[in-house]
Amino acid sequence: MLFRLYCRLVQGVFRMVMPLLPWREPELTQDPGCVTTLPGTIANAGVSRVLVVTDRGISALGILDPLLAALGEAGIFYRVYDGTSANPTVDNVEEALTLYRQERCHGLLAAGGGSPIDCAKGVGIRAVRPRRSLASLKGVLKVRRPLPPLFIVPTTAGTGSEVTLAAVISSPERHEKCVIMDPALIPHYAVLDGEVTTGLPADLTATTGMDALTHAIEAFIGGSNTPRTEEDAVTATALIFEYLPRAFENGLDLEARQQMLRASYLAGRAFTRAYVGNVHAIAHTLGGFYNVPHGLANAIILPHVLEYYGDSITARLTELSLRARIAPDGAAFLERIRSMNRQLGISEFVGGVDPADVPLMARRAHRESNPLYPVPRIFSVEDFRTLYRIITNDFSDRTSPAPRSDR
Repeated sequence: MLFRLYCRLVQGVFRMVMPLLPWREPELTQDPGCVTTLPGTIANAGVSRVLVVTDRGISALGILDPLLAALGEAGIFYRVYDGTSANPTVDNVEEALTLYRQERCHGLLAAGGGSPIDCAKGVGIRAVRPRRSLASLKGVLKVRRPLPPLFIVPTTAGTGSEVTLAAVISSPERHEKCVIMDPALIPHYAVLDGEVTTGLPADLTATTGMDALTHAIEAFIGGSNTPRTEEDAVTATALIFEYLPRAFENGLDLEARQQMLRASYLAGRAFTRAYVGNVHAIAHTLGGFYNVPHGLANAIILPHVLEYYGDSITARLTELSLRARIAPDGAAFLERIRSMNRQLGISEFVGGVDPADVPLMARRAHRESNPLYPVPRIFSVEDFRTLYRIITNDFSDRTSPAPRSDR
């Protein structure tokens, strides 16, 4: 009981402090084909040497070739780092930082999903905090210095990293993810171009889209909302249910691609102010221990955690569902989430988890979530252990009494 009171006190203090932080939003360009305007934006920002951070999948697809050619034509020097892992690591950041320094770059261009974007943010952090390790900056409001100009071209519609204050960097040696949150990490420019995402495979379209839905839902049901974050979450939820199945079925549906980018941006804008919750705390441990892609982890975990919350979210889930015009109540909304997962070919459970790892994973998820995340119900370590068993289908009888609310 005392621990819960302590968590709620910390969350209350943060709610009061949040409006005083130096918030900003990226300078946003959004329309099919608008990526061709980015070199002019970079030049106008006074950047003449830029490090392009991406991954080998994006490089192999040639998605960036027109943009790189346009950078050259505009007289902007660039170098490409495409070694970003699916869950960007400390080593990825250090490799990219070495190239950034060697080439005397003074701007960063991230192109890809959340991994290259987070890697670029990590490079920016290390560039302005050269004497601090990323692990030492884990947590909230520890960067506190402006990053170099950061330009973002998302090639997936899911993470919302182009508008968030967060970066998540993995430490494989520790089987851990460092979550760094600071308004300094909000990118300066973002380009939402649906044409860039038309080559995204169906499975990535599905999992990244469900990642965005997780952001919208966790922002809405948490305790740090504002009228604007609620509206962003509602709009994002409605867009995802309408357009994600279309983008999944037909990757060349440009309207669906553009609208999913908009949904991802709005969901990101919502959770960067209202925070995420226990779904993310669990997903980060699965990524840290087993390299489970973040969007896939969120997609699988989301309905299990929502069900486990029980009565503590019934009213809010119903409100979100009604405002987004998805279903008549929270229970029907939860079933719509499960149904969409099935439609998108997403598994109900996470496989391959060693039960021996669960106690440590549960402790780390508990430590990440508390005291900061303003979740509807504060989970104990035992709650997290139970959820890992549910999520991994580790016992035949998955039924359990609905947990009580601690509001």
